[in-house]
Amino acid sequence: EVQLQASGGGLVQAGGSLRLSCVASGFPFDDSAIAWFRQAPGKEREGVALITTSDGVALYSDSVIGRFTISMDLAKNMVWLQMNSLKPEDTAVYYCAASLGLYGLESGAIGEYDYWGQGTQVTVSS
Repeated sequence: EVQLQASGGGLVQAGGSLRLSCVASGFPFDDSAIAWFRQAPGKEREGVALITTSDGVALYSDSVIGRFTISMDLAKNMVWLQMNSLKPEDTAVYYCAASLGLYGLESGAIGEYDYWGQGTQVTVSS
C-alpha cells in the first residue's frame, strides 16, 4: 500500500519558521521525485519545491527561493521542507506528492504525480 504522510504544519507568526515532514512507503522512493505543493482557499494548487531522490537535485518556485529548503533522507524514506521567513501569503494546505516519471512544479505537471499525501495546514499570521 502506498502511503505519503505529511505533517508539521501549524500556526506561526510572520518571519517565523516551520519544518514539514513527508514520510513515504509502498513505492520506489529512491527513484522518484518528491514535491511539495500548496493550495490556499480559492486559489489553484501551486508547486513549491521538489527533489529528485536519485541525485538530490532540488527545484524551487520563485515565490519561495531563498526561504524554503527541501531535503531528504533515503534511509528513512523522508523528505522535509524547511520554511523560513514565512509570510502571510504562505498560508495554505501543503501536500507532498510523488512521481515515478515526469515531474515539475508548474500547474501542468500536477497530473504527473502518482501519489499524494493528505495535506497539512500552514497558517502564517501577520
